[in-house]
Amino acid sequence: MFRKILLIVSLLIMSTTVWSKAAKEEQTTEALTIYAYDSFTSDWGPGPQIIPLFEEKYGVKVNMVAFGDAGSVLTKIIDEKNNPVADVVIGIDNNLLAKAIKEDVLEPYTPKGLEKIEKSFKGKNRLVPFDYGYFSVVYNSEMIDTPPKSLEDLTDKKYAKSLILMDPRTSSPGLGFLLWTIAEYGDEYLNYWNRLKPSILTITDGWSSGYGLFTQGEASMVLSYTTSPSYHVEYEDTTKYKTVVFDNGNYIQLEGMGIIKDSGNNLNAKHFIDFMLTIEAQNILPLTNYMFPVNGDVVLPKSFDGALKPEKSIELDYDVIAENYDKWLDNWAENSVK
Repeated sequence: MFRKILLIVSLLIMSTTVWSKAAKEEQTTEALTIYAYDSFTSDWGPGPQIIPLFEEKYGVKVNMVAFGDAGSVLTKIIDEKNNPVADVVIGIDNNLLAKAIKEDVLEPYTPKGLEKIEKSFKGKNRLVPFDYGYFSVVYNSEMIDTPPKSLEDLTDKKYAKSLILMDPRTSSPGLGFLLWTIAEYGDEYLNYWNRLKPSILTITDGWSSGYGLFTQGEASMVLSYTTSPSYHVEYEDTTKYKTVVFDNGNYIQLEGMGIIKDSGNNLNAKHFIDFMLTIEAQNILPLTNYMFPVNGDVVLPKSFDGALKPEKSIELDYDVIAENYDKWLDNWAENSVK
């Protein structure tokens, strides 16, 4: 009899444990809090168009909060990881992924619709891609006749005080450009930055402020994406802003979204990740985020006819970034051109 009672108790404990684990995985609330970067949440960004569609479909109220660039967003969720406020993060890319995994702030998730996705984070299921692009130098063709064709060309004295960059400690494009220089120059990357100094007008904290200065005419070149001129074609009917594919290739950025660990709202978070991969949401990205959507079924608008995809895509391995991330940023800061 005692053995029978003991067996029953054991089964009850096991059942309770399994139920508790399942319940934790499917926790939900009536609201969903999303952290994202500024341009995603801006009036002209994809957030204001995508969020109402999601809210209507799932009956969930979304609270979307912006914290500057993607680097600032990641810093925020790391600061809050012992008591998370947000449920989903948008904008952590292939270059910030190493830091996010090291800090253990994301839950693994494999979403529905992944079979339609053209890009991936190479086996890392903490982030799900939603769009991608290629870093490039965008230039004003009314101010520059002969654009640079390589990173080294940017150091030419004819480009003195002509280039706006972003801080790699706070900006994902800034980090991407730093890693691009490391991919091309290896251990000599700081020497390259020293040669580049005379060409730099300023280094801003984020992409939005840097690109804003560029369009105001403060500089003739800015770090952005090969897709950026499409915005000006679509909304300003101008082709004066152009970009180039460098001879040695351009560095790729794969933007991701993830579920914040221990947020307590897993079910709605999963619904949102799934929704972002649907054709309904992906169709919105080209003319709002001005990146290439990852869903291969999306038909790009005509203004993207001139959006360049380099034949050679540059990217550093995740493990290399993970091992050297802090050292590279510290060395850059010590050699800072700000």
